[in-house]
Amino acid sequence: MLNIGIILGSTREGRVSPQVGEWVKKIGDARGDATYEIIDIADYKLPFLGEPGGDASGAAQWSSKINGCDGFVFIVQEYNHSITGALKNALDFLREEWNHKAAGIVSYGSVGGARAAEHLRGICGELLIADVRVHPALSLFTDFENGTDFKPKEVQAQSVNDMLDQVIAWSTALQTVRNK
Repeated sequence: MLNIGIILGSTREGRVSPQVGEWVKKIGDARGDATYEIIDIADYKLPFLGEPGGDASGAAQWSSKINGCDGFVFIVQEYNHSITGALKNALDFLREEWNHKAAGIVSYGSVGGARAAEHLRGICGELLIADVRVHPALSLFTDFENGTDFKPKEVQAQSVNDMLDQVIAWSTALQTVRNK
């Protein structure tokens, strides 16, 4: 069975990404086509890449966790028209562990996090991550109450399922590339 990591892209206090990640995991678990696991970058000690003297004690564990995944769903919030610095750093911290795997993107923000998702797509390409086309985009105005309580519209669940269909298909196909 495939292992799909649901990566929470924010480490900020008061973040709502855990709510979104749990929702995606619940939808994934109901499908029975993979093992879905939430991976919170806040749980790993990853100093800013290249910063001298930083505590990198979580780097080996981070590498092992990402290496053990066949694909990903990134939970991406838009900050200043892009992804968070913490997510960018976590992506940059590794290289080969990301290669030849598939990823879906679930984003949120004032315009559904679309600009952050587009930035992430460029990074995925450089890391040899095949990002899928279907992209659930959650609005802070219609899918959250008071900007903090996640209450997605019903149509969003179908979008997540459509995205997961693509993530599973591409993750399965890319296993052949990784196993050469």
